[in-house]
Amino acid sequence: MATLIEQLADYSVHEANSTLRGDVQHHAKRAVLDWFAALYPGTREPVAERLAQSYADERGTGRSSLPGYGATALPTTAAWINGTSSHAVEFDDIFKDAIYHPGVPTISAALAMGEHIGASGGEFLRAVVVGYEISTRIGAAVQPSHYHFFHTTGTIGCFASAAAAAFLLAPKDRQVMAHALATAGSFAAGLQQAFRSDSMTKALHGGHAASAGITAARAAASGVTGALDILEGEVGFGAAMSTNPQWHKVTEGLGSSYNITRITQKTHCCCGHTFAAIDAVQLLREQLSQTERDQVVRIEVDTYKTALDVTGNYAPVSAYQAKFSMPYVLVQALRYGSVRLEAFCAERLAEPASLLMMQKVVMNACPELTRQFPLARAARVRLVLQDGRVLEHFSPFRKGDPEAPLTDLELEQKFAELVTPVIGCDATRWLGSQVWKLEELQLSDLNLVSLG
Repeated sequence: MATLIEQLADYSVHEANSTLRGDVQHHAKRAVLDWFAALYPGTREPVAERLAQSYADERGTGRSSLPGYGATALPTTAAWINGTSSHAVEFDDIFKDAIYHPGVPTISAALAMGEHIGASGGEFLRAVVVGYEISTRIGAAVQPSHYHFFHTTGTIGCFASAAAAAFLLAPKDRQVMAHALATAGSFAAGLQQAFRSDSMTKALHGGHAASAGITAARAAASGVTGALDILEGEVGFGAAMSTNPQWHKVTEGLGSSYNITRITQKTHCCCGHTFAAIDAVQLLREQLSQTERDQVVRIEVDTYKTALDVTGNYAPVSAYQAKFSMPYVLVQALRYGSVRLEAFCAERLAEPASLLMMQKVVMNACPELTRQFPLARAARVRLVLQDGRVLEHFSPFRKGDPEAPLTDLELEQKFAELVTPVIGCDATRWLGSQVWKLEELQLSDLNLVSLG
């Protein structure tokens, strides 16, 4: 019987011999546009700047671009830096069933490898689709237990980047895909502990995954073999890194039902576990005058337990920690109406009124909502006012989830908001227009180095 990885390799060959469905191609372009929206502001974050500086001696040595830096590098280095940059500001996309940010490793690797080999825009988009489909299914199969200790973007992301890179290198070669995925399974890394401190490690997980997958794919293309039963083997990925994986999810709907059409795109610049609660606070805020907003004495949140485990920090000391603080982001939503990049500037972090209000946030783990995780990311919020009034809203899903997706226009607005400060209005408008017609272009036509 064929192993799971062999079945995934069969799927990739089928994809290479098929015509990409129009709706799937459109969602791939949405994913790419959203990836650029996260990437460019990320290049100005300290973790990305310092990582890029550490590879200064390699700049100009390859054909793979470093958008935001006006430079090129070898593909593994470009994927490493771009993957880190695109994960740095917490604006990257999500596949909620896998608790996973697929765009970071998939698109970072596909771009780096595609530019390296001179791929067309259409080939690039197909590689993105294959990376999303393979990795999201492996991720969904090992959750929710995998997330207890591991950061899915760092672990499952290795399969994504390996799949995208292998597809570009040898799209119809079943063995290259299979052995790229098999080797990537041993490279999978990224621990949850990185979330719990004020370190830069979490962003690096995305970059490592993007780079490691390219390494696995290039090795496989040269004949390096891997353990084809690395997923379901007795001491393989599933046994080591999850409890009772549901392996049927890996092949369920593969090639006919596309997960890339069910991606969450973020509208808040922070941890996705806080989004349903932020959405609720924003809706309730609209019902209050400014005077009444100042009279809120308590914010009560009922949500799933993982959200509290990851974001239950009442005393964040940095922008990074604040993005993983439910009390902080809810107070920002109440006081300012949004949680975008400016919510994490030094002035906001130190505001006495916000710090005081954060202590009035009460968080509860709801057993029913906990049981629904990760398939649902719901929250119930109550605002309690000085006069005793209580305003309540239940968010069964998040703005940007497949149940309430961002429109193309909303994605374009997000892209413009985040990219323009880095490369300017004209370059931003031009790049956005090119992404929407990528299937007609060569990848090199994007001229990413010249955009800065």
